[in-house]
Amino acid sequence: MRSRFLITTAVAALAFGAAPASADPAKVSDFDLAPRIAENVKSGEPLNIFVSYHDVSNEFSPFVKAGVERADSEDGVNARFIGPVGADADGQISEIETLMGQMDGLAISSVSSDALAPLINRVMEAGIPVITYNTDNADSNRLVFAGQDLVQSGREAGKLMGEVLDGKGKVMITTLDAAAQWSLDRENGAREALEKFPDIEVVRTLNTGTDPQEIYSAIENAMLSDSSITGILSLECCSTPAAGEWVKRNGKTGDVKIVGFDLLDQTVELVSDGVIQATIDQAPERQGYEAVNLLVKFLKGETIDDLDTGVGVYTPETISKVMQ
Repeated sequence: MRSRFLITTAVAALAFGAAPASADPAKVSDFDLAPRIAENVKSGEPLNIFVSYHDVSNEFSPFVKAGVERADSEDGVNARFIGPVGADADGQISEIETLMGQMDGLAISSVSSDALAPLINRVMEAGIPVITYNTDNADSNRLVFAGQDLVQSGREAGKLMGEVLDGKGKVMITTLDAAAQWSLDRENGAREALEKFPDIEVVRTLNTGTDPQEIYSAIENAMLSDSSITGILSLECCSTPAAGEWVKRNGKTGDVKIVGFDLLDQTVELVSDGVIQATIDQAPERQGYEAVNLLVKFLKGETIDDLDTGVGVYTPETISKVMQ
């Protein structure tokens, strides 16, 4: 049986490139490190790296956590995976404020860019280095970003949607949080790509919420209210399998095409069965690991830069590489 945390490096198509040009390379000699952290580095004490994820209750977070745990197993690092249960900006802020005095470094995937940017700046001003991962916060003073180029991954998803629909049809976009910056970025990329297919109409963006039962119900109600929809483009992990399950239950396999994100077990099975036409991997285990690794490199004097974890595309023809 496939491990829940297995992220394979074998992909159907993997596009690596520079992450969005949003920051210069960062080096500790240009940073006013807090004296206690400088002393920890000098003495060789294990570095306390905190990795804050925007919702530890969602189905994507265990993959990220696995990467953090891999980093934690390495010598000289105490890596802790933290974050709110549910997309709670106040909860994320409160937890980080409480733990600041223990941090040698912070990696953060923000619930809300606007809400978390001031906190990121305060942490940096306290002499604690901060990087972003998974979801960027480019308006903050964070050092660098590690993760997928969200706009580009949206473009890839939109292009795939257009191709599996043979250039014509009506598409519904689904997302857990339509107002979140990561969702807006992906949606902008997807819509940009879909504009190149003049016979495809995006009929709506469906905000499903984060509860699994509510996600399915939202998709079911939307599909019942508009039977003309022939494509569902999910922007994230958790509405992808829900869309696939609706299509499967209602005998719509092949009639309603699905393109989505990530490699949840149910998604992998639905791709293998041909219910979902394509899913895009963003290497979450690697994101969790690199979130820690970049901060350790920075604190030990190495120059760090943005890191793009790429776009991995899986289809029914290639998904067996994951199932192995």
